[in-house]
Amino acid sequence: MRGLEVYDMSGNRIMLLGLGMQGKATLYDLVKSDLVSDILVVDRSSDLEDYIQSLNSDKVQAIRLDVQDSEKLSDLMGEVDLVIELLPPGFSFQIAKLAVQNNVSLVSTMYLQDPQDTNLEKIKAREKALAELDKKAKEKGIVILPQFGLDPGLDLVLAKQAVRELDEVDELYCYGAGLPEYDDADNPLKYKFTWSVEGLLKTYKRPARILKNGEVVDIPGDEIFSEENVHTLDLEKFEGLLECYPNGDALKYAERLDVKEDLESMGRYTCRWEGHTDFWEIMVKCRFLDEEPVEVGGKKVSPIRFVANHLQAQDNFWLKDDERDMAMIRVEAHGIKDGKRVRRVYQLIDRRDLQTGFTAMQRTVGFTASIGAHLILEGKIKGDGILSPTDIHLSEVSKELKDRDIDIDSHIENRTSH
Repeated sequence: MRGLEVYDMSGNRIMLLGLGMQGKATLYDLVKSDLVSDILVVDRSSDLEDYIQSLNSDKVQAIRLDVQDSEKLSDLMGEVDLVIELLPPGFSFQIAKLAVQNNVSLVSTMYLQDPQDTNLEKIKAREKALAELDKKAKEKGIVILPQFGLDPGLDLVLAKQAVRELDEVDELYCYGAGLPEYDDADNPLKYKFTWSVEGLLKTYKRPARILKNGEVVDIPGDEIFSEENVHTLDLEKFEGLLECYPNGDALKYAERLDVKEDLESMGRYTCRWEGHTDFWEIMVKCRFLDEEPVEVGGKKVSPIRFVANHLQAQDNFWLKDDERDMAMIRVEAHGIKDGKRVRRVYQLIDRRDLQTGFTAMQRTVGFTASIGAHLILEGKIKGDGILSPTDIHLSEVSKELKDRDIDIDSHIENRTSH
């Protein structure tokens, strides 16, 4: 946007970077919006033009381009009011830099800093670069909103709201799930893919950090599926037990959520149907998810790339047209409210829309990115610079989600002890 002082409620031009599975849902949502007049879809896919033509919308223009061509991409950014970035991991920071250079706000579902990076020197250098980028964005009055999908994204919006409602918080747990409905989990993995297979497998070796009874616990990437690090949830709206394994560094969000002082336990977890983690613990331990190539028949083969391509090629690991997936976010905040010990729970559950064909993961990630763009264009996001989903108020997001038939349930219950 050309600054955020004036909010034009029509005629906004949006650039959508990436037309993968989530990008298609974002595009669908943008096409329906009265707030958006033009959408530039940038992707290098060979069937880009055919897909855009199938939409039969005069709002959409297809531009086939490798996003690593920074000069051409920068020229295109100069023609739009906002950018939505849905590219594979690794592009977000460079795209954010281009957006700031061109004075346009940005929404991304990705991290600006690789959560799997353990090189302290690289981490510090990126943090310094992000601070400089934040300063420039604030000077220009534009918004950079990363991590605004399902998880991360809506989980942090819900967590912030749960924390906001308690006087003290000493335990905070966030759960995210994307999985087939129980009866459709009919393969050895008890799982079906709804986004990048290789991208998912990379998260299966991500180191994690939790807080347990006041002690910081660092969990190596090859230990996240170990028995001592996995627990189960038995939830009313799920037909089977959910296995929950640690998902990244939970503690880095403690300060953003204003819970750092009183917190005793905190964790972020990903959920799968029972039996999933046993299989992947073996695969990780046997180094099938390593990226370093090994020699096979005189050729170098990356183990994780082989596994990803092998699974991707098998139909039984993908949803059939009449099968549905589920997406869930659950936040549990334990603490004190009005002198009483309580547990505050927020829960979002969505299922595939068989009419449009969009999976729950497409809806909760792709639609959420579009919602972020709408909130920026409407001036409903307070502040500028690099923001976090924790800066977005649930009241603004929940209405937009409800308009897209995605509901959030919540309740509070008294607790007698921890």
